[in-house]
Amino acid sequence: MKLHQMTEILDVEDSNLTGSTFNDANMSGATFNAVDLTGVTLDGSNMSSCKIKGGNLAGSKFSGTNLTGLTIEKCRMTGMTINGILVQDLLDAHKAYHAPR
Repeated sequence: MKLHQMTEILDVEDSNLTGSTFNDANMSGATFNAVDLTGVTLDGSNMSSCKIKGGNLAGSKFSGTNLTGLTIEKCRMTGMTINGILVQDLLDAHKAYHAPR
């Protein structure tokens, strides 16, 4: 099924959209609950002010992405790297540097 130049609000529930393609689609303000996005590629997508709560980004890769103002709170970051450096190592170095002497 092809939906081209749609301006309708869709309510999609209990659906299998595996292999679907979304090009030049405005999904601002959309809500995704319990959606499996395993293996999804987001290329040139505007996700500014996006909120991800309780999501699983394990094994994901951000490359050439604007992360200005990104906030990460109360997240499991085991094995997470920034430019090849373990984030835990960066946090440990920061803590050591600011430890009372």
